[in-house]
Amino acid sequence: MSERSVFESMPHDPRDPNPWQALYLDHSTPIDAQVKDAWLRDSSSKSRQFILPLARPFARLAIILIQLVRMVLPNSFTSSPLLHRLIAWALANFVRPEANWLILRHFHMGSEILDFIARNVPGTQVPLNPLRPTNLPALRDDLFVKHDINLFNFVINVNRELRAQQREITRPPTLDFSGISEGNFGIEAMPERWHNFIDLQTAIELFTPIYQLFLTDNDFWRATNSLQLDETIAIYVARILEQPHNLVLLNNKHPLVPLATLAAGHRLVLHGLSSEMLYELLVRTKRAHAAQTSATQLS
Repeated sequence: MSERSVFESMPHDPRDPNPWQALYLDHSTPIDAQVKDAWLRDSSSKSRQFILPLARPFARLAIILIQLVRMVLPNSFTSSPLLHRLIAWALANFVRPEANWLILRHFHMGSEILDFIARNVPGTQVPLNPLRPTNLPALRDDLFVKHDINLFNFVINVNRELRAQQREITRPPTLDFSGISEGNFGIEAMPERWHNFIDLQTAIELFTPIYQLFLTDNDFWRATNSLQLDETIAIYVARILEQPHNLVLLNNKHPLVPLATLAAGHRLVLHGLSSEMLYELLVRTKRAHAAQTSATQLS
């Protein structure tokens, strides 16, 4: 991805200010500058402006129709391998490079956030299954389903151990940031051809009914309900860092009130953005912690 943002060099006309430039220059929330540039370039695309409003109602109608079918045939005509091959092919051929880059980043961030929590809950042994795809073909290995399963397994395993020990997640004596790679994920260059024009939000809206069609009813409901765990994971991190004020960045709450699947596409976009902010918070805290440790050693 580009190191310098187009929004930095964009001329400013006070009579016609660019809303995307304003969002890029705003620093009220923690997000990596390169990620924000990719996110805003994708969000300001013609695809999101003109195709998304048309695609969203058709996609949501498809979700309703497929749900009616699933009431009668909950596990028929399903194939996770076929689904993931189809998604990987569609991403490579139709989706913008910024969007594909953000999608692959999400798996790395999710793995490292769970790793950070596990490292900083001493006295527990929580099995992890990190997902680190560096290119789109790697998604064929059921990565989307594995991502959801990893999240639920982590919550179950860490809380089983804590319940057995009759304790809660608290700040450990020493914070361990060794699992946070600061965004150095080694992701390869994404396809960038004339037909790679679909933005992230439109792609997610269109993929959601396809996801529902090829997965069992249980797998799809688990996937949509996993979005409600944003607050749960953020609370774990907030307790470890003793920074509860950062919970204001969450959008998919409350975990005990799961929402209908109809808006799953939009909620997935919010989930992706919340994950980026949570990860950037960990990166910044790691750097500040390293600087403080270095200063203490020098004094």
